[in-house]
Amino acid sequence: MHQEHTAMKVCTDACLFGAWAAADVQIQNAKNILDIGSGTGLLSLMLAQQSNAFITAIEIEDGAYHQTKSNFDLSSWKARLVVIHSSIQDYASSYKQPLFDCIITNPPFYEGDLNSPDNAKNLAAHSTALPWDVLAEAAASLLQENGAWYVLVPTLRAYTIQKLALKEGLQLSNECLMYNDAKHLPIRAMLKFVKQKEATIQRNKIIIKNADQSYTADFTNYLKDYYLHL
Repeated sequence: MHQEHTAMKVCTDACLFGAWAAADVQIQNAKNILDIGSGTGLLSLMLAQQSNAFITAIEIEDGAYHQTKSNFDLSSWKARLVVIHSSIQDYASSYKQPLFDCIITNPPFYEGDLNSPDNAKNLAAHSTALPWDVLAEAAASLLQENGAWYVLVPTLRAYTIQKLALKEGLQLSNECLMYNDAKHLPIRAMLKFVKQKEATIQRNKIIIKNADQSYTADFTNYLKDYYLHL
């Protein structure tokens, strides 16, 4: 993955989120997928590796848009990948059909935090440009009935995004908590919402590292198809 032109670089939690989503049968059987806020294009590329879907990526920040496009063009799945330089608000307001089978988002999630002098980092990391209620509304409007929305958020804000999704008719069906190690609290929540009237919720967890700082068997199983050294 090339990432020299993106403000937010590839990180472990995003890789694990992509692998977790890509392992889901609904992703693997999808015909068309939307990636909101593609950054480097990491999530789209991971999903392309495990599905036959046509994947549309949306990216508002100029450097990240060009980085996604470059990474797509260099990939083995470039025929099924396209990136659009737009905000999701503009894209959703003009988009018609067909609706998407699945949507994936690693959204900006800093709200009242101190802004960076780097405007590109602010677009990528802060929710000012993409408030979560606007994100949930856009995802619901672009998702077909029984479709799935996968989203990565800080654990402490998981209930917030769940309430916003529910308001838009999206039911939580899977919550997987991500831990750096067994001694600390979870750092991220990987969530799957479905566009239907009700859903049974599955809850589980993934620990990234053992006590000796080696990767756990669960983490290795998820990432072995993507990390060259596993």
